[in-house]
This record gives sequence, C-alpha cells and structure tokens, in this order.
Amino acid sequence: MSVPIRLVAGLGNPGRSYAATRHNAGFWFADALAAKLGASFVNESKFSADVAKTPELRIVKPMTFMNLSGRPVAAISRFFDIPPDAILVAHDELDLPAGEARLKLGGGVAGHNGLRDIKAHLGSADFWRLRFGIGHPRNSALPEREVIDYVLKPPDGEEKTQIEAAIERALAASSEMLAGNMERAMTMLHAKPRISTESQT
Repeated sequence: MSVPIRLVAGLGNPGRSYAATRHNAGFWFADALAAKLGASFVNESKFSADVAKTPELRIVKPMTFMNLSGRPVAAISRFFDIPPDAILVAHDELDLPAGEARLKLGGGVAGHNGLRDIKAHLGSADFWRLRFGIGHPRNSALPEREVIDYVLKPPDGEEKTQIEAAIERALAASSEMLAGNMERAMTMLHAKPRISTESQT
C-alpha cells in the first residue's frame, strides 16, 4: 500500500554565501517544489526551519546548517505525527554524476552528515531519499578536505545545467512521489535524457 509523502525536507546550508553551492541542491529542489505548488516559505523558529505548507504537505528547509539537519526534521515529524516512510529528504549526492537523480527508501548515509543527523534524530533510516548527483572531485591526495571544499563551491556552468535538469525531472515526477507512487516516480526520474542524433554527427 502506498504511503503519501507528508513532509519534504530539502537539505542545505542557510545564508547567501552558501546559496549557490553544490551542497545546497536539496534547498534548490525545495524552492522549486514550493514554487510549483504555489506555497511560500515562512520561518518557523520553534522548528529552526523555513516551512512552506499546502493542505497535505510541509516542505522544510532546516536553518541549523547541514550537519544539524536532524533536529528540525525530527521535531516536525513528531509534532505532526509523520512517520519516517512519509518523509522525503532531498539532498546532494557525491556518488552520482551531476545530472543524475535517484529515489530510494532507507539505506546507509554514505558519509552525508545531514542524512546521518536525520537518521539519528528520527531513530530510523526508513525515510525516502531523493538524491541529486553533484559528481566527485576524485583526487585522493587530501580526500576529506578536498570533498569539503568541493561541496561548498558552486558547480561550473555545465554541471549547474545538468543538476537543474535533474531537478526538473524530479519536479515532473513529484506528483507521483507525493502520492506515494514511488515505482512510477522512479521510472520517470531515472529515465535518461534523450541525446539528439544531430549532436552525434
């Protein structure tokens, strides 16, 4: 039986200096989804989050910085009695190329501190994840420092275009996702963009 999504949490860091960075891909999706649904974000200080509402859904952007995303998400989940499998967390994903988007339920956190904190505060990993690929620096000289620098910088022009295209695909599949029709949403989301034959000649 499908479970409708009642809470969408887009992950990112608050503030103008972070707005265009790769780590804020979850915020980009949250903004786009709210705009599509005609909802506006309002800061709700009791949850330490910006929240946009429709009658059936809350879209949340935690204002606690990425590594502390769990407290606002869990607080809203508890306050409105929203179970983990009715939560969709949108976030950046180093292990996917820029332009790819994947949907899955549960699993590990793959080193993502925002996901780790949400899992810890919810006491469960069984929430949906909408993963937006941002690519990986792939240089092992100083891997940890380099990855931090990488996610906190804006994508280049081509990468940005690819990530925006993935967000558009996710928006196109959002009605299915929110209704809990996840297999149908995955089919739409995971479809590869068609490559023009003219570009190959």
